[in-house]
Amino acid sequence: MKTILLKEKLHHYIETAEEKKLKAIYAMVKDEIKEPVSVWEDKTIVAELERREKAYKNGTAKMYTIEESVKKAKRAVRKRASE
Repeated sequence: MKTILLKEKLHHYIETAEEKKLKAIYAMVKDEIKEPVSVWEDKTIVAELERREKAYKNGTAKMYTIEESVKKAKRAVRKRASE
């Protein structure tokens, strides 16, 4: 079964499940659930964005046209859909 179908089935089940079953599901996955964190608080992400900005400004970054970006994105979506 594809990931998207699994997610849809789980979403539906969670929306309609009884409280007892929800608590059981939550107990199984609670250690994997992370609280949302602002990306601006993540020093690694901020450092990477600053590195990329510097590379862009000094002309050393690999740049893509809109067409190239769309082509790469479509390829990535097809690849994910076939997994």
